[in-house]
Amino acid sequence: MNVRKAEQIMKIALINENSQAAKNAVILNALKKVAEPMGHTVDNYGMYAADDEAQLTYVQNGILAAVLLNSGAADYVITGCGTGEGAMLALNSFPGVICGHVEDALDAYTFAQINDGNAIAIPFAKGFGWGGDLNLEYIFEKLFCEESGQGYPKERAVPEKRNKKILDDVKKVTYRDLPSILKELDQDLVKGALAGEHFKELFYANCKDDTIAAAVRELVGE
Repeated sequence: MNVRKAEQIMKIALINENSQAAKNAVILNALKKVAEPMGHTVDNYGMYAADDEAQLTYVQNGILAAVLLNSGAADYVITGCGTGEGAMLALNSFPGVICGHVEDALDAYTFAQINDGNAIAIPFAKGFGWGGDLNLEYIFEKLFCEESGQGYPKERAVPEKRNKKILDDVKKVTYRDLPSILKELDQDLVKGALAGEHFKELFYANCKDDTIAAAVRELVGE
């Protein structure tokens, strides 16, 4: 698994499921405010509003995130659900994804430095009241402020890097290739995950894996 480092320019994908779709604009604004001055780009895969025609469940968040990360169409995924737990579990069900559950800036920093992942799931309904947008900004600032995977505290850097490599090696054995997984999942579930209004224009423009691109074209009937 090739997890991108924070000092590299990244393409960051935002994915919202249906219960928290109304917050998409708030999340997007906070993410772009932090990420774009760092040189990163942000692609918004929706949902864009609660009444979108393409409705995403948190399980479909996992499918979409896996397609984007494994194909290289995105380097990092920001997602979540009401509690963040379902989205985290769904994303971690797939190869090529290491997703952390992040509630605040400390979670974001320690996940980036200790676990060196490529996705986070945020609880967008838990404590998301006054100042919720500021909490998001603080999360994104600490998530991307330094090169990831450097260890925390610093005296634990060596064993933490070793453990991360062990985890990557375990996942190579315990997970299959993504195109095979997509073909064996419920096809309506997968098609729904890839049915977003701007999915095709964003995905095909950025996909770097011909095998996954071909699998997606077959799934969406192209």
